[in-house]
Amino acid sequence: MKKKTAKAGGKGLRGRDFVSIDDCTPGELRSLLALGGAMKLHPKKYRRTLEGKMMALIFEKPSLRTRTTFTVGIKQLGGDSLLLTPADISLGKRESVYDVAKNLERMVDGIMIRTFGHGICTQMADNASIPVINGLTDREHPCQAMADFLTILECKKSLRRVRIAYVGDGNNVAHSLMLAAAKLGGTLVLGTPPGYRPDAGVSERCAEIARSTGAAVQWTAEPGEAVRDADVVYTDTWASMGQEAEAEARRRIFSPYQVNRELFSLAKKDALFMHCLPAHRGEEVTDEIIDSPNSVVFTQAENRLHAQKAIMYELMRE
Repeated sequence: MKKKTAKAGGKGLRGRDFVSIDDCTPGELRSLLALGGAMKLHPKKYRRTLEGKMMALIFEKPSLRTRTTFTVGIKQLGGDSLLLTPADISLGKRESVYDVAKNLERMVDGIMIRTFGHGICTQMADNASIPVINGLTDREHPCQAMADFLTILECKKSLRRVRIAYVGDGNNVAHSLMLAAAKLGGTLVLGTPPGYRPDAGVSERCAEIARSTGAAVQWTAEPGEAVRDADVVYTDTWASMGQEAEAEARRRIFSPYQVNRELFSLAKKDALFMHCLPAHRGEEVTDEIIDSPNSVVFTQAENRLHAQKAIMYELMRE
């Protein structure tokens, strides 16, 4: 098996991992977005580019969009996929992550993993000589961020002058959006309760990146301050998978952060509403907003397919 190239080497993304947005340079992220857009416009041009390639899809969490888009995406590129659920492998219990990685690198050409602990994903990437893609962990959701920025680019044509407001929980989706905004430019203002701010390490890394790119990643406890004059208003569920026991307490804490007519009216008139889905209607967002003409949530969902096809192609191509 070929060894992976250095994370920031000069040989492109071929053979590398996509575990974090921070695995890529700003230029590499822009190239992936451009390729995702091209694949969306001209799918037939790429339909045999990964012919014969096999992708292992490891799911430890339920999935609609991730499972569908990776399964369909690899097939549209000429390859195929193998689904592995907890009934097939129980990572760290039935078999170690190391052993699973060493088995799969001899049988398939790439691994997508959707799991709980981010360390499981990084351990898989460290030990498998084939590309590993993060389909979601408790720390990051990088494929979602790529689909989100592809959507913003389609609708707003530029990323550098876009002001994005994220309101709600400073979770894995927020972390990947922060890193992408820091690398790609523009302004991201997060409005979260003080006790639910994004991870301090991620915030510090974003500040470091922004100093060289001219981006701005900011935080406020006031949802209105975050949303005011925004080009994009983004929210996510208040209780992620694994936090069900906290759901009732979180509803009380996050209720001022609901994206409703009053809060959304503070954004620009042509502001986009975005949500990574699934949405809890009546909690983090009202029907009036998610079903409005400003909402692009289903375009986001579709763009998971195109963004991930670009990632798979760049990592797995010959």
